Amino acid sequence: MSEFEPNLYLVGFMGTGKTTIGRALGQRLGFAVIDSDHEIERVCGKPVTEIFAQEGEAEFRRQERRFVESGHPASRHIVACGGGLIVPEGMLELLKSKGVVICLHASIETILKRTQGQRHRPLLNVDDLDARVRDLYSAREPIYRKAGTMILTDARPLNDIVTHVMRSYRREAGDWLRQHRMNPRLADPRV
Repeated sequence: MSEFEPNLYLVGFMGTGKTTIGRALGQRLGFAVIDSDHEIERVCGKPVTEIFAQEGEAEFRRQERRFVESGHPASRHIVACGGGLIVPEGMLELLKSKGVVICLHASIETILKRTQGQRHRPLLNVDDLDARVRDLYSAREPIYRKAGTMILTDARPLNDIVTHVMRSYRREAGDWLRQHRMNPRLADPRV
């Protein structure tokens, strides 16, 4: 692989393991790891729950777009993306122009178990968590399926998932580099 190694963007529904798997991958690949929600919180100076409560979901989605467009380095980073980051029109295409996108997937039952009692997820602060997760998942699943490679995270050892994601990343990074060779700006890690 060339000196420039495209970023890896982990997308998928909340509770699929993007942050946990991202950290383990970062150690194995020697890449820095960024969580998009944490970066937005840092830039805005407040938690995601406050952004949602005070400014609304639309403002949070604008912050996600700003982050993707210019809020992080262009090479050798793993970005654990918020569950809804690729939902707005054009965001998946934008991510794919920035690097390799891999979608982590889990069953509704696993997601419900993993997200139970998590108050830092503003879209889950509802009375009927089960119905909310099923509705959101149903609306987002077609978008996740368009993301590209999907890797199941249910009932698999972390090491197996990390190995599978790493193999997929290496294959897709080569394809990404060949596809973007025509644009010399993308080969410059300072961009």
